[in-house]
Amino acid sequence: MRVLLVDDEGLVRSGFRLLIEVEDDIEVVAEAADGAEAVEQARATKPDVVLMDIRMPVMDGINATRAIATTPGLEDVKVLILTTYDTDAYVFEGLQAGASGFLLKDAGPAELLHAIRVVAAGDALLAPRITRRLIAQFTARRTAVEGAKGRLAVLTEREREVLALVGQGMSNDEIGAALFLSPATARTHVSHAMGKLGARDRAQLVVIAYQTGLVEPA
Repeated sequence: MRVLLVDDEGLVRSGFRLLIEVEDDIEVVAEAADGAEAVEQARATKPDVVLMDIRMPVMDGINATRAIATTPGLEDVKVLILTTYDTDAYVFEGLQAGASGFLLKDAGPAELLHAIRVVAAGDALLAPRITRRLIAQFTARRTAVEGAKGRLAVLTEREREVLALVGQGMSNDEIGAALFLSPATARTHVSHAMGKLGARDRAQLVVIAYQTGLVEPA
């Protein structure tokens, strides 16, 4: 899989490159020092995953993520946002912008490599240590209005059940076990929910589950 590294600190990019390039199945195809350059490099190289910092000059990681997610031809490019929980207050907005997930900057090497592979495979990656706390922090400020809840009207009862479990961070295997379904059937329900709700990926399904009140902040 092909990775684009985006961070305004050269030493950080160098460290990620050294870590990634010893892996047989991952390669770094380009680097960028700001969001605007990230969008240009994404268009030029069409990576599988963009490892995106948030705070950068020229264009921040949120706007860069939004630009990549809405650029024709880059629909398959996944963005994995790197964040420092205590300082970055924009992760929820990043998920809304089209990011496929986020990971703490202090994650270990194995955790980072796993995250890249998970996101490249098309799944959401929401750092388990902070997912609920972080999403709750932002959704607690947003009242689930009737209009938001009305979005769920397009779903079947089973799809709502599946969406609630996706919102809790469950994988297809875990959803299948909880609802006595095969993982393939669970995956089908997730795909149907994504299509009906216009969600780019599982990460956006998590956002919708909280926004509509289907899952309550912990």
